[in-house]
Amino acid sequence: MQPLAYRIRPKDFNEVIGQDHLVGPNGIITNMLNKNKLFSFILYGPAGCGKTTIANIIKDMYGLQAYSFNASTDNKDKLKDIINARQFYEYVIVIIDEIHRMKKDIQDYLLPFLEDGSLIIIGLTTENPYRVINPAIRSRLHVYKMHELTAEMIKNLLINVADKEKIVIKDNRVFDYIATASSLEVRTALNMLEAVSLIDEEKRDLEHAKDVIGIKTIAVDGKGENYYDILSALIKSIRGSDVDASLHYLVRFLTCEDLLMITRRLMISAYEDIGLGNPNVGPRVYAACEAALKVGLPEARIPLAYAVVDLAASPKSNSTYKALENAQNDLVNLKSKNIPSHILNKEIKGGANYKYPHDYPFDFVKQQYLPDELKNHTYYEPKTNSSYEKALKDYITKINKELKSL
Repeated sequence: MQPLAYRIRPKDFNEVIGQDHLVGPNGIITNMLNKNKLFSFILYGPAGCGKTTIANIIKDMYGLQAYSFNASTDNKDKLKDIINARQFYEYVIVIIDEIHRMKKDIQDYLLPFLEDGSLIIIGLTTENPYRVINPAIRSRLHVYKMHELTAEMIKNLLINVADKEKIVIKDNRVFDYIATASSLEVRTALNMLEAVSLIDEEKRDLEHAKDVIGIKTIAVDGKGENYYDILSALIKSIRGSDVDASLHYLVRFLTCEDLLMITRRLMISAYEDIGLGNPNVGPRVYAACEAALKVGLPEARIPLAYAVVDLAASPKSNSTYKALENAQNDLVNLKSKNIPSHILNKEIKGGANYKYPHDYPFDFVKQQYLPDELKNHTYYEPKTNSSYEKALKDYITKINKELKSL
């Protein structure tokens, strides 16, 4: 018998959840297909958010014209066979799973077919394409980010599936539990629901569901409190410099024994919320998190408490986070961003026009680094909550004053 996740896999875009920006009535992929103007693109996002499902729906629409290729396991010969099918069609569609693992010789082989439009690629990856995909390939593909699903989306899906499949679950807390324990992966959630459906109907309550699924998590109480609420409360308490509240929510979150999630969030908090307010906290929190992962629970709670207290009691600064957001906004909104010629590699190697800062007093010299369209933009605004960032502000102010006098 086919697994539940396979049987109820969406057959059209109307059944895909959480990705309306791509496959909803006005989604870009929907419009592409409606106008028969399919072009190459990459879908990237977390596991279980629907990348393969969307690709398979497109594949079913084009039948013999569409093929699958796994960059991890398939070889160049298989790709050649796929491309040879172009003689029978105007163009061929190839869905490349794990496209970030595609070997360089295969990428080079694909380029001319991408260039002339005879090959349409739909790449699937959990990695950021701007970091892991060869620029020569990426520049010929549109990149679409998949939204991470929410626990509420997963829960509603489970309720609908249970109703259609006549799986009787009288305790709604089971759906909340599965949505959390699945790490927001649809396939995993459906597999868990199927496991619960195998026990006797009268035993399909929260406690029996925990036993069947085999994962401990925070029990959902009468107030509807769950995993993500407590995690959010922990990070907000750290951000708010409330040491006692931070420890309280740490203890509550540790009942789920999810060390990977808690260490990930604490390391992010060190750089997002504390940042240059206490630049030494990042390495300390990283070391504490590594220790927690190495020793495991119950002892892991000790280095984690150390990290939480250190973070909550530290001076706070989100100046670098805000600077990054401002720079990213300019990258998206401004079309032309040519790098000044005197700082290009080819110019530096020839020594043309580039001024080497270490050859000048105080190791800085007046010259333009930002593109013309951005040359007067300021992204980083130092805070003065800590002596370290105040010193940075004083140094930047000094440099700017000296440069204006040159």
